[in-house]
Amino acid sequence: MLHPKIDDIKVAHQRIKPHIHNTPVLTSQAINGVCGSSLFFKCENFQKVGAFKIRGATNAVQLLSDDEAAKGVATHSSGNHGAALALAARTRGVKAWVVMPENSSEIKKQAVAAYGAEVILCESTLEGRELALKKVVESTGANFIHPFNDSRIIAGQGTAALELLEEIPDLDVVLAPVGGGGLISGTALTVSAISPKTKVIAAEPEEADDAYRSFQQGTLIPLTHSNTIADGLRTSLGDLTFDIIQSHVAEIITVSEKKIIEAMRLIWERMKIIVEPSAAVPLAVLLTEREIFQGLRIGLILSGGNLDLEKLPWN
Repeated sequence: MLHPKIDDIKVAHQRIKPHIHNTPVLTSQAINGVCGSSLFFKCENFQKVGAFKIRGATNAVQLLSDDEAAKGVATHSSGNHGAALALAARTRGVKAWVVMPENSSEIKKQAVAAYGAEVILCESTLEGRELALKKVVESTGANFIHPFNDSRIIAGQGTAALELLEEIPDLDVVLAPVGGGGLISGTALTVSAISPKTKVIAAEPEEADDAYRSFQQGTLIPLTHSNTIADGLRTSLGDLTFDIIQSHVAEIITVSEKKIIEAMRLIWERMKIIVEPSAAVPLAVLLTEREIFQGLRIGLILSGGNLDLEKLPWN
């Protein structure tokens, strides 16, 4: 599978523009003071479906031929990608099937169904997901749209960084969370092409550090178990995303659950916006490694704002 090029990302941006929000970039003098850096938050928590995932899903669905689209689309997802694909499919007038683990949050199951997808519950294992998805694809002929290991998805996710750099040039660092790697791959490809002097750093929970370990050892190590509150990052990298990360990401920094909660709370309290735990992981890196980032201009991608308000991590 080929890496998307910067031209693919720019064309994807034009393709999806009518269907997504160009999300705001916010700043916070209070958080700048805490971190000792100038921070620029790309607020994908304000995006349609509440997460950056609509970018990649829309790009993938819009690229289907009419014959392919007529068969519908299918995926497996614990939440945000499923919701995004459901909305992207509805926008194009095609059917969507989303396989979700039984232990997905109720709020995310309801969201996927509300966007018009048929939800199929499965065992909460990768094998369970894949088996249920295989049955759906065999019985319907739907096109499988992978949540992250797909060049169409990666090109779409790269458009968030494209908008960020158009609005805020001359950044020293761009930080984004890493789970399956779609967002960080698209971000890294975009930044390295448009602003080569800007470092791209991936942020990851210590409790789900497969990307960090894979990066250090130069070989793909799957995530077997994770209990991080950053539920959007409980996913192993794909071969395509890992390859892009190896080539274009400067480093991966891991953070504790305590720092993720502290960062999430800081964003809620100081910026008055709702982000989910996964979105707070990049700021957790800055709170953990203040000395490294002193005085720098840093872009952070706040990946989403979908969470169960009954289960806030500080309660």
